[in-house]
Amino acid sequence: MRLFAFLRMSLFSLSLLAPLGLAANAIPAVPTAPEVSADAYVLIDFHSGKILAEKESHKRIDPASLTKMMTVYVFDHELHNGHFTLEDEIAVSENAWKTEGSRMFVPVGKKIPAKDLLRGIIIQSGNDATVALAEYVAGSEKAFADLMNQYAQRLGMKDTHFVNSTGIPNPEHYTTAYDLSLLASAIISQFPETYKIYSEKWFTFNGIKQPNRNRLLWREPYIDGIKTGHSSTAGYCLAASGQKDNMRLISILVGAQNESDRTEQTLQLLRFGFRFFETHHLYKANTTLNEPRVWMGDRKTLSLGINQDLFITIPQGQYKSLDAKMNIDKSLTAPINKGENHGKLVVKLGDELIAEMPLVALEDVNKGTMWDRFSDYVSLGFHKMLNSASSSETPATQGT
Repeated sequence: MRLFAFLRMSLFSLSLLAPLGLAANAIPAVPTAPEVSADAYVLIDFHSGKILAEKESHKRIDPASLTKMMTVYVFDHELHNGHFTLEDEIAVSENAWKTEGSRMFVPVGKKIPAKDLLRGIIIQSGNDATVALAEYVAGSEKAFADLMNQYAQRLGMKDTHFVNSTGIPNPEHYTTAYDLSLLASAIISQFPETYKIYSEKWFTFNGIKQPNRNRLLWREPYIDGIKTGHSSTAGYCLAASGQKDNMRLISILVGAQNESDRTEQTLQLLRFGFRFFETHHLYKANTTLNEPRVWMGDRKTLSLGINQDLFITIPQGQYKSLDAKMNIDKSLTAPINKGENHGKLVVKLGDELIAEMPLVALEDVNKGTMWDRFSDYVSLGFHKMLNSASSSETPATQGT
């Protein structure tokens, strides 16, 4: 079978590499994550989704103003669907104007451009701006909360329920650190233009200049978001993200004792992730990885690949120790439909399974002519006799 090198030059077969000075199944130790006093946290790799550190990440928590991440996410979808524009003028109701908590200081009855309310929510964490936007989108904050819950379910936020758009404490308003990491990933990947606002340090409205409450934006140049939260029941919370080279990490930390703790502890987690791990884009989606022989068809080979990009996160310095193999179905016979599974790609680091993905047909293979099928029927018989004891495991070449 033919192997395909792709994506970048200087490629090599992962299965042929062995770490120098280490046993084949030995992986250098990674220290435990920093001990932090927050109630719960999770540190994940944005591209691979791998959890690098966690504490009570599925424990039900009060999200406080981290709720506003979902408020903005819902509004972004409404913008994307063409229901509104950023230039829309939104009238501030008395209900929105008198909302308690942090404020953008929008005057009651005044029409405010949606783009300004968006910054008032993201940068200033204004509850008044948040309720005004929610009422504009759905008619009432309660109806908007229903939208929030629908989008949460679509994202797989199984342990989340919203009753308001702001994060004002309510016993029925809850989520988890892990669920918030799913939301953060969706914000970054689906709405990159809006995500840029999360890195803005200041916003002035109505003559009042307020800073972004995410102090990490002033601490490290690689940090570009996301959102802070605080309430008497939630403690101090921080959703943060940053990127170094090709690696982006997301940290969700809730229940810190004070503003300084949430900043310092989040920074410890991010530094730990960037110091001891690295991310690689191994294979691109819908790119041919192998072309095994196919029988009885209108062509002699079948293009196999994966249907989504494969990113992996591994301890630093272990890239050359990866081993990737393709287990391909034997005696592939037409007809074959595009998208069908005909094997799997397995990536290991020592004895640890790093990733496993199905190998799918990247094209249709129809039945061949009568002569093609007769010829292949004879050849297939000899092929089975010669290969009855052979392995279907094939080395895979590395991507990036």
